[in-house]
Amino acid sequence: MHHNPCAIFGDIFARHTIGLHDESASRIAAIKECLPKDTVIHSPVKAGVDDLARAHTGNHISFIRDLSGRDGEHFLDPMTYVTGDSFEVASYAAGSAVLAGKEALNGTSSFALVRPPGHHAGRDQAMGFCLFNNIAVAALHALQEIDRIAIIDWDLHHGNGTQEIFYEDERVLFCSIHGAGLFPGTGWVDEIGTGEGQGFTINAPLLPGCGIADYEYVFSQAFLPAIRSFSPDLVMISAGMDPLADDPKSGMRLVPKDFSFLTSLVAQTSGSAIALVLEGGYGPSLGHAVQAVFEGLTREAAASRGIPRGSTCRLVGQIRSIGIW
Repeated sequence: MHHNPCAIFGDIFARHTIGLHDESASRIAAIKECLPKDTVIHSPVKAGVDDLARAHTGNHISFIRDLSGRDGEHFLDPMTYVTGDSFEVASYAAGSAVLAGKEALNGTSSFALVRPPGHHAGRDQAMGFCLFNNIAVAALHALQEIDRIAIIDWDLHHGNGTQEIFYEDERVLFCSIHGAGLFPGTGWVDEIGTGEGQGFTINAPLLPGCGIADYEYVFSQAFLPAIRSFSPDLVMISAGMDPLADDPKSGMRLVPKDFSFLTSLVAQTSGSAIALVLEGGYGPSLGHAVQAVFEGLTREAAASRGIPRGSTCRLVGQIRSIGIW
C-alpha cells in the first residue's frame, strides 16, 4: 500500500434530492457519520463538458443541462429524476471520480463518495438514478495518459451503462458481479464484448441470497486472474453497497466487513493504489460498509471464508469456458 487512502466528499452531493426517494441526500449523511476520523478528505471537483463528452453524446449532456435549468422536478423514468441542482451535482460527481483516478495514479488509493450514481447511464441515456457515468468519465480521462484500465463493478445491479460505453474497447477490462435478472435485466455470461473489445467484458450474474464465499469465489477464480493477465495501469471499482443484507434492494447477504475483504483482495491483486467510485447502497449499514472499504485499503485480506454455492461454481465454470483469460 502507498499513502493513507483519501476520500473525495462534500455537501454538494446532498443537493440533488427529492423527498422519500431511495437515492436521496440521506445517503450522504449516513456516510459522513461513519468516515474514519483520520481520513484525508478532498473537496469535490467539477467535470467540464469536455470531460463528460468523452463518455456521453453532446445531446445527452445538453438534455440534462437544459432540463436542470427549468424549475421543478422532472422524472426521466419512474426512478430517475432531475432537479434544478442536478446538472451541477452530477458534474461534480463525474469530476470527483476523475480526481479519484488521478489520486490513484499518483499512488494514493481514493474513494469518490458521490451521488447521483453513474453506472446505469449509457452514452446517450440516463437511467436507474444515474445521469452521467462517473466511472466511465474517469476511466476515459485517465486513458489519455495510460493504456489499460480494469473496472470491477460489485453493485447489486449490473453496470449496463459502463458495459455499453466500453463494449468495443480493448483498453478497458470490465468485470461486473450482480444479481441475475435484477434491474436493468442485462449482464448475462454471454455478454463478453464485441469487435476489438471481445473478451474484455466479464459478467457474473449471481442467484439471490449469495454471501461472501460466492463473491470471493468469483473474484479469486474469474475476475482477479483476468486482471492479472490484463495487467492494467489502473484498477477502479464501481462500489455499490446494495448487496448488503439489510439493503432494501438486496437479494444478497453481504455484511459491512465483507467489503473490507473484497477491497483488500483487489488492492493486493492490483499491487498499486486503486480508485473507487460510490454507486448504489440504500440501507442502514451503508456508512459502515464505506468505513470497511477504507479498512480494506490499509490491510491485507484475511483468510477466505465459507464455501460457495454449487450454482456459483457452475457460473464461474461458464465464465472461464467462454472467456479469453
